[in-house]
Amino acid sequence: MTDAFQTVETDAEPEADPVASMLAVLDLTGSDARTTEDIFTGVSQRMPLGRVYGGQVLAQSIVAASRTLPENRSVHSMHGYFLRPGDASKGITFAVDRIHDGRSFSTRRTQAFQEGVPIFSMIASFQDEDPGLDHQEPMPEGVPAPEDLPDIEAQLEGLHPMTKRLFLDRPADLRHVPSPIYLTADEEATPRQAVWMKVRRPIGDDPDLHRAALAYLSDLTIQESILRAHGLAWATPGLKVASLDHAMWWHRAGRVDEWMLYVQESPSARGGRGLSSGRIYSRDGVLLASVAQEIMVRVPDGVRLADQPR
Repeated sequence: MTDAFQTVETDAEPEADPVASMLAVLDLTGSDARTTEDIFTGVSQRMPLGRVYGGQVLAQSIVAASRTLPENRSVHSMHGYFLRPGDASKGITFAVDRIHDGRSFSTRRTQAFQEGVPIFSMIASFQDEDPGLDHQEPMPEGVPAPEDLPDIEAQLEGLHPMTKRLFLDRPADLRHVPSPIYLTADEEATPRQAVWMKVRRPIGDDPDLHRAALAYLSDLTIQESILRAHGLAWATPGLKVASLDHAMWWHRAGRVDEWMLYVQESPSARGGRGLSSGRIYSRDGVLLASVAQEIMVRVPDGVRLADQPR
């Protein structure tokens, strides 16, 4: 769950290597598939706002569930609920229930706790690699290449240094199409956008690690098509945004340390909630994953919203 960004004052030191920090939080301690005690523990990345990043806890939950599975059985779908904001200064305990193991599929439930209180709950399904039907929605054409778009640091001029850290301490490089909505939403109000993204340096060849890291990245910008639809920037005074749930389907293997295009749109917002969906493609057009998330979004009285998008 995430509040809308704001000027942040903190004494915490910046991460020397955000990628190493991400890999450290995904390296849980605890049991493995040869034991029946499916309890794992992990730490959180330091966050200027003090709250656990949602993509971190869902990726950790996938890692915990994966530790209880036979070899070569990988996650293909997850559905999770963010129950409470987590405290990034405290550890997290992950309890995994082995719900089902079949010939091709396994199902696991993971609950994430802090001080005995659940903060996230997930059910995930895992499958052996099987042959079958194969088709995909093609990647949109005409999207500018990531090298032709400004990097994130160039788009943060004028921000308070501590607020900049919300973005620069991330392990991912992000390039928005048409432009980010950190400070202003200058483009025409529309319920869709695209984001090029990748982890800033190579992370090895473990396909399960790449799947977990893709889950980590999937929560970074998925909310923004909802805000963009109404001309709202993250810096809108008093804006409150929190992730309520998250669903993800992995279709094909890919590498998170190479450029991927995250195509996002919002079909609906009403009653203080907004829904966004996304598709993640490799640079050469392979559909890697699909994502859906519903958020709580509260806009202060008096904030002028853009006309309804077409």
